[in-house]
Amino acid sequence: QVQLVESGGGLVQAGGSLRLSCAASGRPFSDYPMGWFRQAPGKEREFVAGISSRSTGTYYAGSVKGRFTASRDNTKNTAYLQMNSLKPEDTAVYYCAARSRGTYARVSDYDYWGQGTQVTVSS
Repeated sequence: QVQLVESGGGLVQAGGSLRLSCAASGRPFSDYPMGWFRQAPGKEREFVAGISSRSTGTYYAGSVKGRFTASRDNTKNTAYLQMNSLKPEDTAVYYCAARSRGTYARVSDYDYWGQGTQVTVSS
């Protein structure tokens, strides 16, 4: 089992920045590729970013590429999502997740999920 807890969400003006954190406990964090997803009201959960278990690869949705950066510190059992140049359409609940199989963008491939943190971007 892996327990994930997100933090760092909040209210920010358009053009601003936030850094989300995802603290992991339980099984070795370094075993798991990590993903970040978001879900806006009335919409399906969507892939935002992913990072491989040893940080050798990062992957982004087209809508956030160049603005968001995924990273992780395996010594601290924590993943991060740095979000810059935020837009009102980035408003959503953001989730981190850990997977042991499959592809970064597929929600069903993830085994463990955090509770989510709200990000609201005002115009």
